[in-house]
Amino acid sequence: MGNGIETAKTLERVVLVALATREQSREKAEEYLDELAFLVETAGGIPVKSFIQDIDRPNVRTYVGSGKLDEIKQYVLAEEIDIVIIDDELGGSQIRNLEKELGCKILDRTNLILDIFAKRARTAHAKTQVELAQYQYLLPRLTRMWTHLERQRGGIGLRGPGETEIETDRRIIRDKISLLKKRLEDIDVQQTTQRKNRGKMIRVALVGYTNVGKSTIMNLLSKSEVFAENKLFATLDTTVRKVVVDNLPFLLSDTVGFIRKLPHSLIESFKSTLDEVRESDILLHVVDISHPEFEAQIETVNQTLDEIGAADKKTIMVFNKVDAYTYEQKDEDDLSPLTQKNYSLEELKKSWMANNKLPSIFISATEKQNYQEFRSLLYDEIRDMHAIRYPYDNFLY
Repeated sequence: MGNGIETAKTLERVVLVALATREQSREKAEEYLDELAFLVETAGGIPVKSFIQDIDRPNVRTYVGSGKLDEIKQYVLAEEIDIVIIDDELGGSQIRNLEKELGCKILDRTNLILDIFAKRARTAHAKTQVELAQYQYLLPRLTRMWTHLERQRGGIGLRGPGETEIETDRRIIRDKISLLKKRLEDIDVQQTTQRKNRGKMIRVALVGYTNVGKSTIMNLLSKSEVFAENKLFATLDTTVRKVVVDNLPFLLSDTVGFIRKLPHSLIESFKSTLDEVRESDILLHVVDISHPEFEAQIETVNQTLDEIGAADKKTIMVFNKVDAYTYEQKDEDDLSPLTQKNYSLEELKKSWMANNKLPSIFISATEKQNYQEFRSLLYDEIRDMHAIRYPYDNFLY
């Protein structure tokens, strides 16, 4: 779509905006803005300031109220801000009104995530999925955007009698969406055939919030080089490797990371990628234990798994990055309630183990802490499932 952050030679300066409403506390808004800032850095921009407005509900015209809008406008002009990014999904009229008022480019959270996905897509499959999600995002927001749309087809005979430019644009985009959907259907058929041809090995899928270390664990178990870095959505394409733990072979897949407020169009577009999760036998739910909001991230992943029909899978909780875990020990005279950040790692382990029914392990993939115990747990779970499903293959063990 060509409206990405990293289009200029110099890094673009970005202002972030969120609301504290009846449904979203100020504390939660601040958490979302921290994540939005990380998204901006991943996209190649520089987050320079955040604004939060306390308001009952978003303004239907400009998202924020008039007073806050003036405050943002003054800052944008004084600091020569390139982009204002809203931590919610906006309608087309809201985007146009904000652009008119602030005099700069306006993106919403969905547009930013789509931009990162477009930048990260490597294979034809991933590029097709992202392009479909982009067009689905664009279609309902299409108003007077004729000049920047590429012409994919010849002009003669394209426009019907009395048809306006915007109607032509909509028709072109609908045709493009249909074409991309058909292309993805063909890819889905090919990949379904590939999955069926993998034989009867147990299939294990790495799932988790974005940037929790799934690809690092993939590299550790499979001794392969899968792209991994400290940025959101480093992996878009599903990678499948044959792995052998002791004498037991299985298939291990790495999948796209989940995130809060993940655009529904992306979930739909990445259906075939997420089929790898749906059709797996065991999920390794990887958690960044060092992240202050790891419990909220677990809930987001569980909700997404439920949406795609994979919530009932056999799951192992893998609490990663124990080497980076820190906590604040409270003073004896501090009577305020304990929070997650006040528990030591050992206390957190005991608490989680006591309250969670799923098999769990605490590791550091980069430092290989507790790695052998992790391998043993994984081996036991795969062996037990294999013994039930293929009882005549027990000679393997």
